[in-house]
Parts: sequence; C-alpha cells; structure tokens
Amino acid sequence: MKLNNKKVTKLEGDASERKYYRSKNSIIIFSKKNKKKNLLIYDAINRILNSSGINAPKLLKNNYKKNFIEVNDLGNTTLLKLLKNRKNKKKIFMGVLDLLSKVQEIDKFYSKDFTGRKYKMVRYTKDKLLREAYLFNEWYLPRKLRKKKLNKFKKKFKKIFLRLSKAIKLPDDVFVHRDFHVSNIMLKQKKFHLIDSQDAVIGNPAYDLASLIDDVRFKTSNNLKKDMFNSFLKKYLNRDFKKFENDFLILSVLRNFKILGIFSRLAKRDNKNRYLKYIPYTWNLIKLRAKDGKVFDDLRLILKNKTII
Repeated sequence: MKLNNKKVTKLEGDASERKYYRSKNSIIIFSKKNKKKNLLIYDAINRILNSSGINAPKLLKNNYKKNFIEVNDLGNTTLLKLLKNRKNKKKIFMGVLDLLSKVQEIDKFYSKDFTGRKYKMVRYTKDKLLREAYLFNEWYLPRKLRKKKLNKFKKKFKKIFLRLSKAIKLPDDVFVHRDFHVSNIMLKQKKFHLIDSQDAVIGNPAYDLASLIDDVRFKTSNNLKKDMFNSFLKKYLNRDFKKFENDFLILSVLRNFKILGIFSRLAKRDNKNRYLKYIPYTWNLIKLRAKDGKVFDDLRLILKNKTII
C-alpha cells in the first residue's frame, strides 16, 4: 500500500478512532477530520515531554490539511511485550516508576504546536473525572440491565461516583498522562519512551500510579502491586501518605469504572469485541480497591448484586 508516495503498512489501532501506518522510518498518524485538532494537542504535549527530558515521539512532517502527521518510529517493543518475555518483572516496573517520577517533576505545562500556536494543558477537574465515570452508566449498565432496573442503578452509581469524587484530598498539580499503562510505554535503545499522550492533563499525583499498578491489560500479583506502591512512595513521593493512599484507591476505582464504560462502547459501537476480555479482571481490581474504607460502603453493597458484574 502507498500513502503520500510512501510504501506503508497499516498497524493495529488502539482504543481511539485514529489510524496508524508504518513507513520505512516513521509512523503516520491519521485523525478524523472533525477531530484533527487532536493532532495539534498530540504534538504540543510531546514537545512538553521531550523538552522536559522524557522520551516521546518527535514530529517529522505534518500535513494538517489532509488530517495526518508523521513521527519517528519507536519500534515494536511495548512494556507489555517486555514484561511477557522477562521473569524479573519487579525490576522492570521499578524502572517504569523512575520514569513516572520524572514525568511528575515536569513543571512546564505549556508549549507551541507545529502551527506555532501556544497550547496550555488543562486541569483534570472533578467534573471531567465524573463525566468519564458516567460512561459506565451510559455503556456498561445497558448491557446488563433492563429498563426498569437500569434507571434505578444509574442513579445509585451516579451518587456513588459523586461521593467518591468529593472524597479526593490531594490537589491537581502534576503532569498526568492519563493512560500510563503497559501498551503506552515503549522500549527503544534501552530507554523508555512515552506514547499516546494527547490526553495529558494537570492532575492528581496518584492517578498515573493507579493506571500503572491497576492496569487491566496486564495482571500483576497483589504482592507486586504493594511493592510498587510502597517503592514509589518511599523513593519518589513527598506527600501525605494517608491522603495519597486515599486518592490512589478512589482514582483506581473511578478509572476502572470508566474503562468498563469505554470497553463496552468499543464493543457495541465500534465492533471491537477484543476489549471485552478485560472486563472480569477490571471488576476484580474494583473489588480489590473497594474492599475497605467507609467511603466505599455504598459501592460494596451494590456490588453484591451479581446481575451487574
């Protein structure tokens, strides 16, 4: 196949609507016309990362009028592939925690995109966090419940999500990738590179750690989860432990409810049924994090209803 006079190979896409192609030395990223503004944000965020010492894709060419850009090729070795082929997973994850600590040290939250326009990162507000959690109500619950029960449970979960969001204690003051998981971290020339960063925001310091430790795409033991959590706090974090742990638990739960909604939408709307295989483990992670604490009382009660899970 030829694209822009280059021989290219189509790559398997992610959970977005973007399309990816590999040429000899680059990756070509296509966006839908009505969402091509995301290409500008993608470039601006990558510039913030690269200028802060975090390896990220670099722009080679842009054809904004035709809805695509070209970036350098970081290869095929995702963190997911690396972990599957190595025994010492803890050592690898410790290196990723080092990457995350450097990401959270970023103090520049603005850049210029390839058109020369200034882009300033937005904050991960409670309203936005809630809108994402409500994807569970919109896409997952209708798969499980009939209309009579559906509205009842939508109201219950909305109340639970609102309560959880109000219980978050730490300020939104660090660079948050928002999809800091095993498929968005690449290894090239023995260095980690961060990809798919266009949704990055200024947010809670516990969010990306929850994304990594409670990643639905790669199962880890509870002991490894504890080791990662404790190592990050001990080595890198200068925060109140109780507040951080509180936010970590809440954000993990809210994020995974969002994921249940997104994966259900991908299956229903986009016929991407491969994401449904992650749903049972996603529920296990929610139950793991909600097993203790008064803030989760209502959630534990509702999770006893097996028609939902």
